[in-house]
Amino acid sequence: MNYKASEAFAIEQDQQDPLKDFRKKFFIPQIEGKDCIYFCGNSLGLQPKITRMYIDEELQVWQNLGVDGHFASKNPWVTYQKLLKKPLAALVGAQEGEVVAMNNLTSNLHLMLVSFYRPKGGRYKIITEAGAFPSDQYALETQVKFHGYAPDDAIIELVPRPGEVTLRTEDILAAIEQHGDDVALVMMAGVQYYTGQWFDLDSITATSHRVGAVVGFDLAHAIGNVPLQLHAWGVDFAVWCTYKYLNAGPGNVGGAFVHEKHATAPDLPRFAGWWGHDEAERFLMQKGFKPMEGADGWQLSNANILPLSAQRASLDLFMEAGMDKVRKKSLLLTGYLAYLLQELKQEKDHFHVITPDNPTERGCQLSISIDHGGKKIFEAIAREGVIADWREPQVIRIAPAPLYNTFEEVYRFAVLFSKALHAIESKVGF
Repeated sequence: MNYKASEAFAIEQDQQDPLKDFRKKFFIPQIEGKDCIYFCGNSLGLQPKITRMYIDEELQVWQNLGVDGHFASKNPWVTYQKLLKKPLAALVGAQEGEVVAMNNLTSNLHLMLVSFYRPKGGRYKIITEAGAFPSDQYALETQVKFHGYAPDDAIIELVPRPGEVTLRTEDILAAIEQHGDDVALVMMAGVQYYTGQWFDLDSITATSHRVGAVVGFDLAHAIGNVPLQLHAWGVDFAVWCTYKYLNAGPGNVGGAFVHEKHATAPDLPRFAGWWGHDEAERFLMQKGFKPMEGADGWQLSNANILPLSAQRASLDLFMEAGMDKVRKKSLLLTGYLAYLLQELKQEKDHFHVITPDNPTERGCQLSISIDHGGKKIFEAIAREGVIADWREPQVIRIAPAPLYNTFEEVYRFAVLFSKALHAIESKVGF
C-alpha cells in the first residue's frame, strides 16, 4: 500500500476497512469525555459489549437452577469448556482435541514442563531467549532447580548479536544445532513481549526435533495476534493467556495445546486432577487416574464458568471476523504506524523502533526505544489521551489491535508523539 501521512488518508482507509463495524462491538475507555487512543491490547484487551450478556446468562442459570446448572442448563457447566475448543483450535491452528481452556498461563506452563521437560543423562539443558517474560524465566529456573540442576548451567539464553536488539532466525537455529546433544527442551515466546519479534516457530520446531529436543511456546502475545499452525508445525506443547489480544478480561482463564502425538500417552508423567480423569468414569470417584485423551488430560479442576463465558464472548467475535481478515488488517494498520514513525524519524532521530521491519516477523506491536526522556514522552502522550505501555528502561510499546483500533487513531498518535518529542527535546537541548 502507498501510505500517506495525512488525516484524510487515514479516514479513507477506515471507511474502506472490512472490519470497521467491529469497533462498535467494544467499549472504548474515555478520558475527559472523549474516546481515548487505546493501544494497550498487548497488555489488556478491551471489553466486548456482549461480554455482560454472556456472563449474565450463566448468572441466571445459577440463580434459577443452582447446582443443576452443571447438567440441566442450555450449556451445561460440566462440559462448558468444550464450547471454546473450536475457536481456540482455529486461532492456534490445531485440532479441537489438542486445545483446552484451563487455569492460567504460568500454571499451565508448569504442568507442561512436568510432562515435557524430562532431563536424562547429558541431555538436560533448556534453550530460551534472553529477556523472556518473567513468568517464563521463573518457571524455567524453578523447574531446573526441581530436577537438581543449576539454572546458570542448565538454561541457555540466546542473545542478539552485538549492536542488535532482536534475534536472527539463523542464529537461533545454529544455537539449537550447536547444543543439540545437551538440549532437552527449547522453550521460547511466540511473539517476544518486549521487542514484539515474532519468532519463526516452524523452523525452530523442525530444528529442535532434528536434534532430539522437545519444543514448546508461550503464546501470550501471539494468540489472536498472528496466524499460528501448531499442529502442522509439530509443536509439542504451548500455553497462553486470554486477556491480551483475546479480550477475555483481566486474569481470565488461560489455555494449553498438546500435540495429538502425545494424546494417547497415558504413561507420560503429569500432575493429575479430577477433571483430567476419563469423563466416562469421573463421577465414580474411584482411585486410579486415567487421563482423558488429548489436552483435556491435563485438566485439574472443573471449569471457571463465569470467566469462560466472558472468554467465549470474545472468541465468538474472532470467529465472526475471521483470523485471516484480522491479520490482513493488522498488517496494514501496523504498517501504517511503522510508516508514520519512519517519516517522523527523518526529522527527529533520537528514537528507533526495535521491532523487526519485516511484517512477517512481527504482529501488531511496535516497540519504540527512546534515547532520552522516554518516560516524560510517555507521560505527555498519556495526558493527551493515549493509553499505551511503558517498559523500563526506555521503551514505549504501541499495539494497534485490528478489531477495535483505526487508521485515524494511528495518525493521531503519530501527531501527538511528534508533539511530545518536540516539547521534550526543546527542554533538554537535544
